[in-house]
Amino acid sequence: MVEQLTQEARAAALGTLKGWTYGDKEKAISQTFAFKDFSEAFGFMARVALAAEKAGHHPDWSNSYNKVTIALSTHDAGGLSDKDIALAKAIDAVVG
Repeated sequence: MVEQLTQEARAAALGTLKGWTYGDKEKAISQTFAFKDFSEAFGFMARVALAAEKAGHHPDWSNSYNKVTIALSTHDAGGLSDKDIALAKAIDAVVG
């Protein structure tokens, strides 16, 4: 079973990410990405979907025209885990 990150580990991991914020209530990190148009946002979602499938870890997300909001939390761990940090880093790499 995947372990939830400690508060100290979570703070250290957040320092390595670009623009992700932690929500205590949700026990998740999230970020909203804005793109030029729907097509660009959808292309981003397709690339993230491939990375998520490869990792075997899938985001909670929504899309509205040119914006994609992603939340990452490991449900089996009851909160944020290393799997979420790794996927956030992969998403950051997709963004560039």
